[in-house]
Amino acid sequence: MEITQAEFISSHADVKKSPPPDKPEFAFIGRSNVGKSSLINMLTNKKKLAKISATPGKTQTINHFLINQQWYLVDLPGYGFAKTSRDKRYEFGKMIEQYVLQRENLNCLFILLDSRLEPQKNDLAFVQWCGEKEIPIALVFTKADKLTKNQLQQSLARYKKTLLVMWDELPPVFVTSSTEKTGQSELLTFIDETLAQQK
Repeated sequence: MEITQAEFISSHADVKKSPPPDKPEFAFIGRSNVGKSSLINMLTNKKKLAKISATPGKTQTINHFLINQQWYLVDLPGYGFAKTSRDKRYEFGKMIEQYVLQRENLNCLFILLDSRLEPQKNDLAFVQWCGEKEIPIALVFTKADKLTKNQLQQSLARYKKTLLVMWDELPPVFVTSSTEKTGQSELLTFIDETLAQQK
């Protein structure tokens, strides 16, 4: 798949104000500062589609982008903000929960994980929660260019070993680098194949 058109549609804190669920949706989520906006911009080949900020937790609404007039790319608020009040964290948590559980046209939730870090408790808890709720997910490891090949393989092995304690089978796994465009074609092919299964 090649993304030739990416159009901002809406930004809302209320799931009920999202666009009508008449097109497949692929949503992106992760801890603050995981590189979500950079990844979305890399996938769409648009440098400023998703706003990048030096302040973690910049995305505080559900943002819909219409891709090739066929499907929605959804930019969700992160979880685990360091500089957000407890009330705000609760609001974001409820917003994310409502979106994930209520959007019947959600085809896949891409959970972004920083490949440089040890498995994080809130990442693992979120992955586990999605599994329990039977949400279709894929794991996207970001910032792969920051590691050597050996370090990257060790990091992936560590995550897989940790997850296989809870899961019988791992969800799809992707390795990405926004600066080097690593994983762009793999992610778009996965989305393309998922869309084709619905036709």
